[in-house]
Amino acid sequence: MEINDLTPAERRVWDAFPRGDAVDFRHEPGDSSVDGAGWGPERTVRAEVLRALLLGAGPAEEGQVAGIKVKGARIVGKLDLRYAVVDHPVRLRDCWFERKPLLYGAQLKALVLGYSTLPGLTAATLRVDVVLRLSCCRITGPVRLQGARISGGLFLQGAVIGPPSGEEAGEAALQLNHAEIGTDIIANDLTVHGQLRLNGATVGGQVQLDRARLLNPGGIALHAETLGVGTDLRAHRLHARGMVNLTGSRIPGQANLTRADLGNPGATALRASSCAIGELWLRRCPPIQGDVNLRRSTVDLLHIDPEAWPERIAIDGLTYRTLAPHLPAEQRLPALDREESGYLPYAYEQLAAAYRTVGDEAAARTVQLAKLRRHRRTRPRHARLWGLLQDTTVGYGFRPLRAAGWLAALLVTGTIAYGLQPPRPLKQGEAPDFNPAFYTIDLMLPIIGFGQEQAFAPSGWYQWLSYLLIVTGWVLATTTAAGVSRSLQRQ
Repeated sequence: MEINDLTPAERRVWDAFPRGDAVDFRHEPGDSSVDGAGWGPERTVRAEVLRALLLGAGPAEEGQVAGIKVKGARIVGKLDLRYAVVDHPVRLRDCWFERKPLLYGAQLKALVLGYSTLPGLTAATLRVDVVLRLSCCRITGPVRLQGARISGGLFLQGAVIGPPSGEEAGEAALQLNHAEIGTDIIANDLTVHGQLRLNGATVGGQVQLDRARLLNPGGIALHAETLGVGTDLRAHRLHARGMVNLTGSRIPGQANLTRADLGNPGATALRASSCAIGELWLRRCPPIQGDVNLRRSTVDLLHIDPEAWPERIAIDGLTYRTLAPHLPAEQRLPALDREESGYLPYAYEQLAAAYRTVGDEAAARTVQLAKLRRHRRTRPRHARLWGLLQDTTVGYGFRPLRAAGWLAALLVTGTIAYGLQPPRPLKQGEAPDFNPAFYTIDLMLPIIGFGQEQAFAPSGWYQWLSYLLIVTGWVLATTTAAGVSRSLQRQ
């Protein structure tokens, strides 16, 4: 390109390029690139001029680091750098682009487009040595960064992307699937109208989505299957409309969704099945609108308030070591009845194990008792009756003091009844002195003998009382022995 073909605005950029100097076309520091369509020729730069500079047509100056550093320009035409190898940093801040830049397969040192307005960005398989900044951009079309390799970080904080329209309406608004990010993805306050796709991506550091708004009602808002993160996924106060899908992700630190507002009514709002997560935080979240699927996931710490659970959950195979906050078992148990598969013994065992981990044996026993009561509802009628009897008498062995209470009540009843009307001795002169208390104990406890039962024979309704004491004693002894056996097995 001949320098004589340049406009005054383009000449400023051309002359500043060898030294990497900044060229600021803004009238005021607060100028917004959203208004760039109306900027005049004094702020207009052709994309082909930028391309020529980056591909070596521009002047060089020894001892200087050449590069483009432009603010507030109206860039017209197509910035086509497909498959190009660019050895200079590209910084086009606060600029307005007439057409979407084409960077497919390009190799760049650094690319900064912060606060700019673009109709889209096509940069699949892009290679960036330092950093890619799209902070506070307004991008109306899809951002295609699938398969990109960025050695440094990707910055998207405050950006607004989508929704794609026209022929691009079916595409994900922000495509980072199978991308490799060397350090972090910083996307706090990001707004995406459509799908944010991160499935198969690898991030060396953390992904930050604090206060992000992911809006794809009825679809997938965050598609992050098999996402690999070096440390944390932070999404404080995330606002998602559509499914948040983390299936198969590996997050060794925190997946922190504290105060997140998740909603996908009538479908799945959060799917984090088959994940390996250090800590999953759903702390102080409003009730999740839609189903939650945590099947087969492994979590070291699960932090969720009981009121955050939706009406339907899927937790078959979910394994966690610690459950927070520590609450009475009665507040945790209702969630287990929301399992979409119905009665799930493993869920009760897992909850009981979590209570034992923190040393709360009483809560663990409450969970085990709730499990047996829930299991009773799945059994035939005769088995349900026997289970109800065990529950009423000794709480399936988890409430042994109930047996002592029943025995004490029966002992008092028998002692009073037989004290008022002693039974006749079977052999006059050979029977020991009658004792109503020990006679009642002889009837109730078959394994103990004081010689009273064999020496005396009641009659009338006292005989029926003796039958009741004998049967009740056998039931209490059997259920207590079953409870002790179950307790020993747990130990």
